Amino acid sequence: MEEASRSFLERLRQESGGVPAYEALARTGDLDELAEVLTAPGQPLWARELAAFRLGLAGDRRAFESLVLLLNHRDPPRCALAAYALARLGDPRTARAAAALATNELRVAYALHPVRLLVHLRAPEAVPALITTLGRRLRPHDPYRRVALACVEGLGTLGDARARPVLNEALAHPVLAEAAVHALARIPRQR
Repeated sequence: MEEASRSFLERLRQESGGVPAYEALARTGDLDELAEVLTAPGQPLWARELAAFRLGLAGDRRAFESLVLLLNHRDPPRCALAAYALARLGDPRTARAAAALATNELRVAYALHPVRLLVHLRAPEAVPALITTLGRRLRPHDPYRRVALACVEGLGTLGDARARPVLNEALAHPVLAEAAVHALARIPRQR
């Protein structure tokens, strides 16, 4: 993640155009100053993202809403960094928010990182949300195979027997079959 953080900071530096405000936000240790960026009107996206990320890593829950918005952004690098920060934030609302994003059929194109975050969190919401999301992806010609594959792999990682029926259905889909076999092998057999 260190390489990703460097790449993240470089991306934001480029987006900012190298303005002095970027350097100030990147270096400040004042959490109140960072939180102010999240609520002040007229702040550019790069500034809000940088402030939310830094607050999230510091465990400051004032970053929660901004990070959830970034988790559902159309730009995958923003989603990935938001998921990383949310995983470290320790806010009890995170799993519920990630489950809502993962199961929102209108935003399924952006569900990959919420799905991965749910698996990382291992929260009670994870298995039901992944089962729901995967079940919807098993329709013919569904274009969101990466989301489906993340659900299959995540359900295998979580190893919950409730996933067995949807994983058995996934076996019929060539793109998912191998991952479904591995996921099913990780779920303990009931006696």
